[in-house]
Amino acid sequence: MPEKPALERSFERGLFASRWLMAPMYLGLVVSLGLLTIVFLRELAYYAPQVLTMTAEKAILVILTLIDLTLAANLLLIVLFSGYENFVSKLDIGAHTDRPDWMGSVDFSGLKMKLIASIVAISAIHLLKRFMEIGQQAADAVYGREELFWLVVIHMVFVLSGVLMAAMDWLSARAKKG
Repeated sequence: MPEKPALERSFERGLFASRWLMAPMYLGLVVSLGLLTIVFLRELAYYAPQVLTMTAEKAILVILTLIDLTLAANLLLIVLFSGYENFVSKLDIGAHTDRPDWMGSVDFSGLKMKLIASIVAISAIHLLKRFMEIGQQAADAVYGREELFWLVVIHMVFVLSGVLMAAMDWLSARAKKG
């Protein structure tokens, strides 16, 4: 096989090195995770003193809010670790005992599926919170019938997108085998 010209090799090395332009973006996601942690702690600190006077419905809404924030943080971690490993560089942390099982094994297709599953879960929790607020005057002033309709439509679009992505990945994998 003939050797490539020096210009082509240099160009390809430069293209390959350009992946490091993504590193500041992943660092920004780490900062975003810190911000999300602060919001979570703020919500917890706000509602914790109210726990003895809170109704069951209010407690469920607070818990759903905290779950929502946690799922968003999980989503950030998935994008952070998988994106960095898939597009920039492998994380060289050895066989650390705390290393999540999925790290290093989530390809782009798996990353897409984890992302859409997280988005659907976050959307479902948001929708459930809104449904639980039906009949509350303050919530009804913000979320009327039309807003609730669109929340359901948007959620169903997320669900349908997830199903279609899974079907495309399944068909693609099946085509590669056959």
